[in-house]
Amino acid sequence: MTRATKLSDIKREWYLIDLKEKNLGRSATHIAKLLMGKSKPYFVRNLDCGDYVVVVNAKEVAVTGKKETKKKYFRYSGYPHGLKYTTLAVVREEKPEEIIRHAVKGMLPQNKLRDRMLKRLFVFAGSEHKYKDKFK
Repeated sequence: MTRATKLSDIKREWYLIDLKEKNLGRSATHIAKLLMGKSKPYFVRNLDCGDYVVVVNAKEVAVTGKKETKKKYFRYSGYPHGLKYTTLAVVREEKPEEIIRHAVKGMLPQNKLRDRMLKRLFVFAGSEHKYKDKFK
């Protein structure tokens, strides 16, 4: 008999992911699967079953081809002619955490659970982080 998953059945774990010289897209899909909890046997789409993910060395993530100069991050102010963009190289210097957060956000489901899943993602530009006590 199949049982429905309840909130009390959900067990959250902590994962540490080092992105030094790792590919951006492949790493983002792996992080998104952990945040959604798709590898768990009790996964359901209507509950937040995911784990906590700590990402270090976000500044050193690798991209292929000419993405360093060609990839653009767009934002719109709401005013006419208010479309602005920055390249990946500029974002890497100013806010390297946003590269990972933006890639993972695009791979999560676009529903009410996405913000809850993103709250369990902790991204750090360097190798130091404040969640050392959470890992065994």
